[in-house]
This record gives sequence, structure tokens and C-alpha cells, in this order.
Amino acid sequence: MQDKITKLFKAIADPTRREIFHALLITSSALSITEITNQFEISRQGITKHIKTLEDAGLVYIESKGRERFCNASAKPLKEINKWLKFYEQFWNNSLNNLEDYLNTSKDS
Repeated sequence: MQDKITKLFKAIADPTRREIFHALLITSSALSITEITNQFEISRQGITKHIKTLEDAGLVYIESKGRERFCNASAKPLKEINKWLKFYEQFWNNSLNNLEDYLNTSKDS
């Protein structure tokens, strides 16, 4: 089973999925799969596959109302990516600071 961060990166790797997610976020309300499909030149089946990937990553959740399915966005899982990036940001900041210290020490010798 894929870990959370892998699922998130997979979900946001595709530009169409990013557009779907963005559309759901900016509307601040649920959109039906039909409404989402109408915004793209992709089949309903194709949109459904993209939504499934977003759902697997926790970025979208689906509610059924009658025969229609409505999608809502959740940006909360993106915090995982932010934490992942912060680790590497700290790593590079420390590495560059150490390099700077080394160069300053070498220059003073």
C-alpha cells in the first residue's frame, strides 16, 4: 500500500487533477461530477478516474445525494507535503550554513 505522501504527490502530479482540486477549493462548495466534467474536454469516465486518485489521497471526498455524486475538496492533507518539504528546507539551510562557516574559517586561516 502506498504511503500518504506518495499518494499526495501522485494526485497533484497531473495538471488536470490539480485543476479539478483547484476548482473545488475556489468554489468552496460541493460540485457534482457532471459539473466538473463540463469544465473539461475529457470524458466523464476520465474525470471520474482523476477524482478517484484525488479521493485516494484524501484531497477530495464524495457524497451521494440521490443519483448524483458531489465532490468536496480538503486541503488538509497538503500539510503532509508541507512537513516533508520543511524537513528538506531545514536540511539545505543547515548544509549551507555549515558551508558558510567552513568557508569563513578557511578564509580567516
